[in-house]
Amino acid sequence: MTYYSIDTHVHFWKYNKVRDAWMDDMKILQQDYLPEHLMLNLKRNGIDGCVAVQASQEEVETRFLVELSKTHDIIIGVVGWVDLRADNVEERLEHFSEHTIIKGYRHIVQAEANDFLLREDFQRGVKALKQYDYTYDILVFPKQLESTHAFVSKFPDQKLIIDHCAKPEARNKKIDDWKKWMKEIAQNKNVCCKVSGLFTEALWKEWRPADFYPYLDVVFEAFGIDRIMFGSDWPVILVAGIYVQWKSLLEKYMERFKEEEKEKFFGANAIRFYNIV
Repeated sequence: MTYYSIDTHVHFWKYNKVRDAWMDDMKILQQDYLPEHLMLNLKRNGIDGCVAVQASQEEVETRFLVELSKTHDIIIGVVGWVDLRADNVEERLEHFSEHTIIKGYRHIVQAEANDFLLREDFQRGVKALKQYDYTYDILVFPKQLESTHAFVSKFPDQKLIIDHCAKPEARNKKIDDWKKWMKEIAQNKNVCCKVSGLFTEALWKEWRPADFYPYLDVVFEAFGIDRIMFGSDWPVILVAGIYVQWKSLLEKYMERFKEEEKEKFFGANAIRFYNIV
């Protein structure tokens, strides 16, 4: 199958009350979300496939996503998890390298100390990704962007991607510090940005499309059309809106863009970045 439009950021899980305690104030997420629950959304929105991203920090999560991909053609890439701080990280990456559906890895850095990305053991693990041509997804809050800037500067040859535009504080209309660091980070040409996850950083269910335009302006200008890509953050998006609202908002924002630019944003960039074939 040829993939033209790709959602670069979705999650799947079988709900576990203990493991998924982070959902405690998000009742709509406290249930199973599997590929069969997403397929109709993708079809209705003209999306051909998706990249499944880890939501739990354990190797069983990586295996879970790989197994789902074997029975669901909509999953065309997996961003998994291994402990990049571990002494045996090279061994674990080698172990998972037999699964070509795995395109990269992620750690939930937003839950860590602000300087976590600068840990020597963690950076050693990130360095080990390159030999497999794996990507690394950076999940951080704005308060962690200064250390993120220092981090990306150390890996000029590693494919890196900022998840969810680094979660700007849209609900409080804060932009200045976030804008400064995002522009600095974007100077590194090996770094891309997923345009995703903004609904949940605004006032849930009370946002207006215009609330997001200042943040979209920054990301589109700083990274350029070749280093940004569409993501939904489904099903997390459901706490604040629905799939079609986010896709339509971005289509409206890009209505004056050239067709080839829209194709890059909604698919071609992801195919290139994640080595999707």
